[in-house]
Amino acid sequence: MKPTMTHNMPKPPRRDWTVLAMLAMVAVLVAASFASLPLKWREFFTLEAVNSTLELLAGFAPPDLSAPFLIKTGWAAVETMAMSALGTLLAVAAGLAFSLSASGRFGRTARALMRGLLNVLRSIPELVWASILLIACGLGPFGGTLALAAHTAGVLGRLFADSLENAAPLPEQSLRTNGASASAAFFYATLPQTLPQMLSYTLYRWENNIRAAAIVGVVGAGGLGQMLKYHLSLFQMQQAATVIIAMLLLVALVDGISYALRRALTR
Repeated sequence: MKPTMTHNMPKPPRRDWTVLAMLAMVAVLVAASFASLPLKWREFFTLEAVNSTLELLAGFAPPDLSAPFLIKTGWAAVETMAMSALGTLLAVAAGLAFSLSASGRFGRTARALMRGLLNVLRSIPELVWASILLIACGLGPFGGTLALAAHTAGVLGRLFADSLENAAPLPEQSLRTNGASASAAFFYATLPQTLPQMLSYTLYRWENNIRAAAIVGVVGAGGLGQMLKYHLSLFQMQQAATVIIAMLLLVALVDGISYALRRALTR
């Protein structure tokens, strides 16, 4: 008879009831959402709803491909691209400056205050930022660019701060021990560790800002979004279809550029 080995088995790990409690809360929230919202699923799948949708889609065809309108749409696409690129660039500069305090390099108090500021910046959507800044800056791409920069600075500042906190401290400590200044130790030891991750975050946010630049244009920030709102408000569906196609092509172009740059950085 073979001896049993049950007495040598380790004790089973304790159950983590926190995860189960969170899953239960999420399930209750989802159930309460379905129960409280007046979702009219039956009306959505009726024949009348289907006919109305098909009639609306038929109004978009064919897109307006006249040369003057294509030129106008092309300039709006360039404006949208410029808004997203400049907004992202400003956000990178601000996010990097904010991340130094948010990563705890200047003490716990500065860390808590800066992270609170970053929470405020990124918790306000770009559309709300645009609505506020357009009052101060007036209509046009300037307010939209600042709106993208404000929201993205909060996001990148938090991501950059987390990257700096997770960086290995030994290289910077070694340089400091050998007499290097704090700034030199940071730029030669810590920043090179986190720079690839920061660049990846920046490219990802640039992709998002292309879409956001088209959205903030709806409130008057210029670009393709402003064109789309104008033509939809006049029920000029064929012109609106051209603008929508330009949005899709612009997003696809930026996604491809960002993917190629990320591949180049990871080689």
